[in-house]
Amino acid sequence: MAHRNHRNHRKSFPRFCMVHALMACTLLVPFVNVYAQKDSTVNQLNVGINYLGHGEMVRGGLPTDENDNIEDRSSFLMGRFRLNVGYNRPGLEARAVIQNKNVWGSNGSQALSLYEGWVKMTAKNGLFGQIGRVALSYDDERIIGTNDFAMAAFSHDVLRVGYEGHGHQVHAILAYNQNASHVYKDTYYDGGDQFYKTMQTVWYHYDVPKFPLGASLLFMNIGQQSGEPDSKYNPPTTEFQQMYGTYLNYHPKYVTIEAAAYKQGGKVVDPSQMQAMKIDAWMASVKATVTPFDHGGFVLGYDYLSGDDYVPVIYGGHLGMVRHDVLKGFSPLFGSRAKFYGIMDYFYESAYIHGFTPGLQNAFLGVFGKPVPKMDCSATYHYLAVATNLSGLNRTLGHSIELEGSYRFSDVLSLTVGYTLMYGTETMDRLKQSNGSKSARWGWFSLVLSPRLFTTKF
Repeated sequence: MAHRNHRNHRKSFPRFCMVHALMACTLLVPFVNVYAQKDSTVNQLNVGINYLGHGEMVRGGLPTDENDNIEDRSSFLMGRFRLNVGYNRPGLEARAVIQNKNVWGSNGSQALSLYEGWVKMTAKNGLFGQIGRVALSYDDERIIGTNDFAMAAFSHDVLRVGYEGHGHQVHAILAYNQNASHVYKDTYYDGGDQFYKTMQTVWYHYDVPKFPLGASLLFMNIGQQSGEPDSKYNPPTTEFQQMYGTYLNYHPKYVTIEAAAYKQGGKVVDPSQMQAMKIDAWMASVKATVTPFDHGGFVLGYDYLSGDDYVPVIYGGHLGMVRHDVLKGFSPLFGSRAKFYGIMDYFYESAYIHGFTPGLQNAFLGVFGKPVPKMDCSATYHYLAVATNLSGLNRTLGHSIELEGSYRFSDVLSLTVGYTLMYGTETMDRLKQSNGSKSARWGWFSLVLSPRLFTTKF
């Protein structure tokens, strides 16, 4: 009976999305037609390219598997090429971004892919509707961002409708993912570009008039596939988790203060076992950027991401056998992770042993400046610790020092170079369950070339 109800639910959800899409388009048609009636409408076509060359060299650190060479496990060059085509006219905008990314000398990841491809209609009163593959970015990108440092970056197949005007912005986003198109047969979403089957998001932002304060509210409902396709004993179902919270940005003269807090609930699916567990997690952060000088300043802040309950950590490569009824490890979902928790991101890009998530505390202090025109430099220190109690171990994970410099040669060419020193502790080593060095030295560079090839009006 449960399986039959699930099938009915899955058949009804596409109808749910279609109804909302038709409603959104119906609301916008009268406003878009106003633009369509003008014979003097100017069409504009823009074509450009973006090349990102990236190189890394790591010595020491924690391995990704037991066969890794610890002493020199990462030394490579990679490139990402994008062809950007954009079209716009009053009330109508379209964009397509074709992407190729590969490690130099490799045979994999050579195929072209569609990173973005969407059409957007905007009415005079501020209503808009957008459909297609979109690179979503909201607030400081902690929860929804492009994660561009990861080269491939994030994009989503969505319908987005909303309103922007008079200091208010409200967006509603709907997504429904399948592996293939089927008319008479249900499909089980597995192995696609996204980890979720469905997603519904509402984001609201307000800029206070004549006062340097912006505030955002976010609510997300994400459905993940659980169970096994065509199984009587573990039938497929869709489990939902919720994320909701706020982001604040107060920016008087010389100071910018950012604060965020998010709560995570519902159920989350364990990809290794395709089973769902309840989740009860949260995070909070605060960051202050002070610019008392024309060409420099400093930044300080603190992040707290909740972790799973007490788990004994023993020698021999295994966590203690503790059963969790509720997961308490916070997940940043689609956030640009390297932007917040140290650019090496030991903690969310790579998992802990057996999927255990001890949470994270990240206290940081940095300075930045512009020693010469067109050059920006920064140095940042991170103190990193777990957020949960561990048996016989200190909470401190390690210390990280990050140096970064960038130089803009022209409007289309820039170079960024970075170097990171990570000093890990026994806690880091034991949680990652590796035989590698707890410390690492990591150097990298990114070369960006982004010329606009031509712009034409007709």
